[in-house]
Amino acid sequence: MKLIKYTVLILLTLLLSACAEAPRKIEVVFYPPPPETPRIQFLTSISKETDLGKKNEFRTFLIGEEQETKQMARPYAIAHQKGQIFIADKTIKKVLIVDLDNNSFDYIRDIKGGALQDPAGIYMTSDGYKYVADANRGQIVVYNDKNEFYRAYGAEGQFHPTDVVVFENRIYVCDIEGHEIEVLDKETGDVIDTIGGPGAEEGSFRTPSHLAIDTKGNLYVTDALNFRIQMFDKDGNFVKVIGAQGTYPGTFARPKGMDVDHDGHLYSADSAFEIIQIFDVESAEPLLPFGKYGPAPGSTYLPSSVHIDYDNVAYFSKYIDRDFKVSYLIYVGNMLGDHKINVYGYGDWVGASLKGYAQPAPEQTGEVKETVPTLDDIEP
Repeated sequence: MKLIKYTVLILLTLLLSACAEAPRKIEVVFYPPPPETPRIQFLTSISKETDLGKKNEFRTFLIGEEQETKQMARPYAIAHQKGQIFIADKTIKKVLIVDLDNNSFDYIRDIKGGALQDPAGIYMTSDGYKYVADANRGQIVVYNDKNEFYRAYGAEGQFHPTDVVVFENRIYVCDIEGHEIEVLDKETGDVIDTIGGPGAEEGSFRTPSHLAIDTKGNLYVTDALNFRIQMFDKDGNFVKVIGAQGTYPGTFARPKGMDVDHDGHLYSADSAFEIIQIFDVESAEPLLPFGKYGPAPGSTYLPSSVHIDYDNVAYFSKYIDRDFKVSYLIYVGNMLGDHKINVYGYGDWVGASLKGYAQPAPEQTGEVKETVPTLDDIEP
């Protein structure tokens, strides 16, 4: 009996030792890939209601037609609040609501003056008000915390807005045709300042298309046909240029949407390179690219928007690798392809050494992407 117990103990010890020594295969997608220390993990994609786990009977969606599942078409801008993601969809021409609590899709009922024609940008304030830049309507359309129409900013012909951000009592409107940013008083709607104007010098724009604002009120503008991002302080003074035209890290071919995290990292989508680049705002140096055209998980296809979310990490916890601690989410909107919103997590590797680890190589299509931008590529 003692011999049997001793033999079982030896076998159990050998089994545990083998398990401890065998490196765990990483099946998820990290950037940079192991054995480099990962900083970003691709978590999942959201394109249709069933991606959230919603499976039920046919229901009417948007225009009264019954569909098997509700889905996005061409997401161009993203915002969020706790438990919900808001998508400005340029094909459906509505602001879609991804409800993370109920695993369902819905949309803002744009009635009583709030009808949308071409939603191109969306920004949400801390009180739950949504500011939507409608490029065709030529106004900033605002909905309250109950998703009811509240008011509109902008007179007929005042601007052709493609994006909007809000800081304190100021509304910043990206006027793509005027090559400037109009600054409105949030209470009166009056123009209290303008930033930029047509040109290639610092502080001027050629087709500004997207905006972002950080916690200090610094404004970031995608200066599309000057192939750069420009930074201004909260008083509208030029601060610096980030990026330039080129084909190497830190440069742009077709820059689009962007966002800034709380630590001074700028995320910018490039729809020609089909990647997202991270820049250090202080130094203006590139840090890390992620994404890449193709069908593999985490790949991008004509990315147009980037949005950072500190509030909804828990909803995606089931996708997070056990050895990775996520600090915030990064949403990337893809205008084409089957994966409309890619969800990534930014964080820290908390597991053992990554030596000898590797992740599966992404599938390549061999297709060469055209990278020469045109005005049609820039305009929404």
